[in-house]
Amino acid sequence: MTCRPLAALLLCAAALPAYAVDTVQAARATAEQWLRGQYDTPGSRVVAQAAALDPRLQLSPCPVALNANLQEGTRLMPRMNVTVRCPQPDGWTVRVPVQLQVFRQVLVIARPLQRGDGVRPDDVHSEERDITRLGYGYVSDMGEVEGRTLSRAIGAGTVLTPNALGGRTAVKAGDQVQLISRLNGIEVRASGIALGSGDSGSRLRVRNGSSGKVIDAMVMAPGEVLALP
Repeated sequence: MTCRPLAALLLCAAALPAYAVDTVQAARATAEQWLRGQYDTPGSRVVAQAAALDPRLQLSPCPVALNANLQEGTRLMPRMNVTVRCPQPDGWTVRVPVQLQVFRQVLVIARPLQRGDGVRPDDVHSEERDITRLGYGYVSDMGEVEGRTLSRAIGAGTVLTPNALGGRTAVKAGDQVQLISRLNGIEVRASGIALGSGDSGSRLRVRNGSSGKVIDAMVMAPGEVLALP
C-alpha cells in the first residue's frame, strides 16, 4: 500500500503490521525507562514521557534487549533525544524525543539578601523544583554554603545557585583586622574591629581601635580591610 503525507498518516498507521507498532512502543518505553534510571537518584522524582514517533516508521522486531544512550556531552534539558538501538548486525537505530522532568529538593532564598551577606539556615528553605529548568545549577545542602558569602544580591523566592556564592568569608563580625588608609600615596595602618562579615571585595563597617570611629571599608584579604573615602 502506498501512503501519502498529512491526512494519510493515520491511515498508514492503521495499515502497519502489528509487530511494527509494538516495536515502536517498545522503543519509546525503553527511552523513558533508560532516562528514569539515569536520573532517579535517592530523593529525586523523575517524570519521562516519550513523544509520538512518525506513524510511518516501521521497525522490525528485535530478538534481544534494546540499548539506549544519549549523545556524549548532552546536558540535562527538559527535552532529551534518546538514541535507541536494536543491537543486531541487521538491527535498527531510532532517536526518541522525551520530555523530562527531574524534581529534587533545592535551597530557595526566603528573604532578600545583599552582596556580601552570609547565608544562614533561616535565610533559605527547601523546595522541590524541576532541575532540568535550572540551567545555572542549584544548591541542595547547607554544607555547600557554610563560610561563604553572596557574590551578588538575590531576591526572595530565587533558587540559590553555585555562581551566586563567593569565596569563603575573609572577615567575620568581631574579628580584629588591619585597617588600611591610603591618601596621596601614603599608607597608614591601624587595628580595628569588623562589625560585619564578607569575602574579598565586600563592603562592611569597621570600628577603629584607636579612635573608636566607625568607618566604611572594603575587604582586601583575610584580616585586612581598606578604608573607603
